[in-house]
Amino acid sequence: MPWDPIQYLRFDAERLRPALDLLARIPLEAAEDIADLGCGPGHVAKILRSRWPSAHVTGVDRSLEMLERATTGVPELQWQQADLAEWQPDRPVDLIYANASLHWLDDHPILFPRLMTGLKPGGWLAVQMPRNHDRPSHLAAYEAVEEGPWWARLSPLLRRQPVAEPEAYLRWLSPAASRLDIWQTDYLHLLEGPDPVAAWTHGSLLVPLLEALREEEKEPFLEAYRSRLRRAYPPDEEGRTPFWFRRLFLVAQAK
Repeated sequence: MPWDPIQYLRFDAERLRPALDLLARIPLEAAEDIADLGCGPGHVAKILRSRWPSAHVTGVDRSLEMLERATTGVPELQWQQADLAEWQPDRPVDLIYANASLHWLDDHPILFPRLMTGLKPGGWLAVQMPRNHDRPSHLAAYEAVEEGPWWARLSPLLRRQPVAEPEAYLRWLSPAASRLDIWQTDYLHLLEGPDPVAAWTHGSLLVPLLEALREEEKEPFLEAYRSRLRRAYPPDEEGRTPFWFRRLFLVAQAK
């Protein structure tokens, strides 16, 4: 499915904050090799290189559109196109960093322990995943799919629980981890402009749904979605739209 870097970066400041919060909790003093999984347009990979300037940083993404933007914007780093569900490093690395990418993949009970095998002893896995799937931003999309003529085509694309409960990651990672830190954060974003929550999800949640729709169906679907969001997220007295967004973080050190 095509990803639009410009649409994704529309809320760059809000999306960057959890990436930096994750980075701040990685107790890694020096690194030789770092992999940024789901690197997108490459701005976080550049920050990783600034934090560990002697490290060899590789940004990995499936989207050619994102990698083209990354290559243009940060040509000094290495970029690799790969399916994250199958990716493994050529050699063990010091850090696997995945900000807002692994929630797109299934089979987390297998995926997360496998990623730990790609680390050097003492290396770190650092992950942040949106966990907003039970909030109105996502429930409105499910309802718009279920109540429209596109239901048969779109319903298989709905991922109603892409991220498990925090306790599940504790079970899956504990056997391979010497240290493990898991937490959740709710961010309150004050968004501006018309239908801002729909604009936010247009660069993430809605991407596969809109790709599966016929051209003449896209606007009716979006309006069905937007109308639900307007009721769920009314603007405040200053015209800003408060938008709560929950994210799950984990930092695990390999034995």
